[in-house]
Amino acid sequence: MDKYPDQKRAVQYLHPSIEPFDQRMLEVGQGHKVYMEQCGNPNGIPVVVLHGGPGGGCSPAMRRYFDPKVYRVILFDQRGCGRSRPHASVDDNTTWHLVADIEKIRQKLNISDWMVFGGSWGATLALIYAQTHPDRVRHLILRGVFLMTQSELDWFYGGGAGKFWPETWARFVSLIPDAERSDMITAYHKRLFSGDLATETRYSRAWSAWENALASIHSNGNTGESHGHYARAFARLENHYFHNAGFLKFDGQILANMGRISHIPGIIVQGRYDMICPPTSAWKISKLWPSCKLMMIRNAGHALSEPGISAELVKVMNKIGQEALK
Repeated sequence: MDKYPDQKRAVQYLHPSIEPFDQRMLEVGQGHKVYMEQCGNPNGIPVVVLHGGPGGGCSPAMRRYFDPKVYRVILFDQRGCGRSRPHASVDDNTTWHLVADIEKIRQKLNISDWMVFGGSWGATLALIYAQTHPDRVRHLILRGVFLMTQSELDWFYGGGAGKFWPETWARFVSLIPDAERSDMITAYHKRLFSGDLATETRYSRAWSAWENALASIHSNGNTGESHGHYARAFARLENHYFHNAGFLKFDGQILANMGRISHIPGIIVQGRYDMICPPTSAWKISKLWPSCKLMMIRNAGHALSEPGISAELVKVMNKIGQEALK
C-alpha cells in the first residue's frame, strides 16, 4: 500500500489479513514462470485479481478487499515482475501473453468462470481479457480505469499532468536532454534498455518516482526512492508496454470492443481527482456499457489505498458476495 499519512484510514475498511492456502510457480511458456497464490475459501466465489503497472506485482494487502469466508481469491504476479521469473524480462511479454496466462490459470484451477478485479493497468487487462473471453467472466470490478490510448499516454508523459505538478515533472524530465523531451517514453526507453545495470536502475527509479508521486490525493509530490530491484521491473515493463501502445491493434481498441461485454455486470470505482488515469476514461466506457455502474469517489486520487476507494471496493465486494449467496 502507498506510504502516505492517510494510509491508516484506508486499512480500517479492509478485511483481516489472511494467508494463502496455495502458493506455486506456474510454467506458462516461452521460459516464463509466474507466481500464483490462492487464499480465502477454497469453495468460495472465485475472483482473480489483476495488479497494475504493468510491472507492479501483487501484494498481501490486495487479499484484504475480499471476505475470506465468501471468496476464493486468486492473485498472481504477471510476467517479469514480483516473484515471477525471469525478473524484469520483456521477452515474450505482451498483453496477449498475459491474457493467455490468465486463461491458463483459470484452466489449471478448474474454474468455469470467475469475477475479475483490477485497477489501473489491471483494469486495462481485465477489460481486454473479458473482451477476449466474455463467456469466462461473471462480473468485472474495476478501479482507476486506463484504456491504453495515446491521449492517456500524452496526458501523463507529455506534460498534461505536469501542469498540476510542475516541480515533480521538472525532476522527471531533468534526466533527459532537451532535444529528446518531446517523446519522454522513447527517451526513457533508450536508457531503461541500455544494457548497463547502473543506468537502467537510475532511470527506473526516476520513472517509478514520477508515477508514485501522483498516486495519492494526499501526496506532496515527493516520494522515497523505490528499491532498485522493484523499480527496474516496474519501469522496464511499463515503458515496454507503453512504447508498444499496449500491443493493441489500433488506438481506442478497448472502446471499440465494449459491445462484446455489454452483458457482463460491472462496477467502476474511480477517484474524482485521479492524476494518473483521469476520470474521463471511466466515464467513456460507462456510456458504452449498459450493465455497468460508475462510482466517482470524491476527495480521492488514483491509489488503491485511498480511504474512499478502499471503503467503496470493500462495500462493493461485500454486496456482490451477499447477493451471490442468496
